[in-house]
Amino acid sequence: MDIEIIAKALKELGHPTRLAIFKRLVKAGEQGISVGSVQEELVIPGSTLSHHISGLASAGLIKQRREGRTLFCVVEYDKLLAVISFLQDECCIDELN
Repeated sequence: MDIEIIAKALKELGHPTRLAIFKRLVKAGEQGISVGSVQEELVIPGSTLSHHISGLASAGLIKQRREGRTLFCVVEYDKLLAVISFLQDECCIDELN
């Protein structure tokens, strides 16, 4: 994966509030969680939460789906695994040489 894409993902996760939101979304699993539930659990003002969710979505770390009037956020697990894999890919390779 392109280093610029990985850097953007890590940049978004580098903010404490976004990291807390993302961690909560990971905990929710593949069904996701409503934005309202995240707001209640993490006690984040709506406009602030919207801003941070937008950042996570623009980095491709989450997707959103609407069910009626409720907006759900779901982690893009393929992207998360790609970021983790990028960090692990060359682990300890110098020790083998």
